[in-house]
Amino acid sequence: MHFDLTDLRLFLHVAEAGSITAGAARSGLALASASARVQGMEAQAGIALLERGRRGVEPTPAGRALLHHARLVTGQVERMRGELGEYARGLKGHVRLLANTAAVTVHLPERLAAFLGANPNVDVDLNERPSPEVARAVASGEAEVGIAAGHADLSGLEVMPFRTDRLVLVAPRGHVLADRRRIRFAEALGSAFVGLAGDVALGGHLAGHAARAGGRMRTRVRVRGLDAACRMVALGAGIAVVPEGAARHWDGRGALAIIQLEDAWAERHLVVAVRGLDALPSHARRLAEHLAAAA
Repeated sequence: MHFDLTDLRLFLHVAEAGSITAGAARSGLALASASARVQGMEAQAGIALLERGRRGVEPTPAGRALLHHARLVTGQVERMRGELGEYARGLKGHVRLLANTAAVTVHLPERLAAFLGANPNVDVDLNERPSPEVARAVASGEAEVGIAAGHADLSGLEVMPFRTDRLVLVAPRGHVLADRRRIRFAEALGSAFVGLAGDVALGGHLAGHAARAGGRMRTRVRVRGLDAACRMVALGAGIAVVPEGAARHWDGRGALAIIQLEDAWAERHLVVAVRGLDALPSHARRLAEHLAAAA
């Protein structure tokens, strides 16, 4: 049985994307070539590695075993490249970085741009995930570096402070709460909310605090992204809880009332999470240390 690095990277990309088409694109391969490689891998293994369905593909039990080893092998290659890259500038390093919505939208752009400018031979593949998924992906080796809220399960990971991320309540001008400067979350539960469709972690976090306050959130609409949430609030669709930095970044025209939440949980601590700094390729370690240095 012989799988080359291109095969292993392709299988990683296909499994992570849940699609042979998307995996081929990430690998820089034509779809026909990628499909032929996957079929060749299955022929060599003598067993199906992917389960095909109407919504895409997912690894079979044998495929999950291959995925584990593919991550180990490609991770070792990345470490080798990183170490050699210290001596040979021609080799490029690649880092998989996952981060939650607040980090991607508010806190990461400037820090990541500074890192890329100072490290022209390092490419970063950034994807947005809820904090619990970020923690799981880093723990499993799907990503080398993650940024997550401290309330996620980070057990077994090495964590470093990144940013303090304060949640605020935003309301449209003219709303009954718009003149408030500070408010407890429980006082807002009588209003309709705009929710984030993709941020399951934040939604569950807020629902839990609503339940503990003896109420529940009435969400009228769910949208993807903090900019869309702020825009819907400004147009009068409801109120929302969002990171303060996102609200102030979006609200250049003063269309939102930004109200401080008095609840202690509204102050979230974002962290940089890795499985272990010493085990990372040198370029991934530099990125993690660069992000943590901004704390």
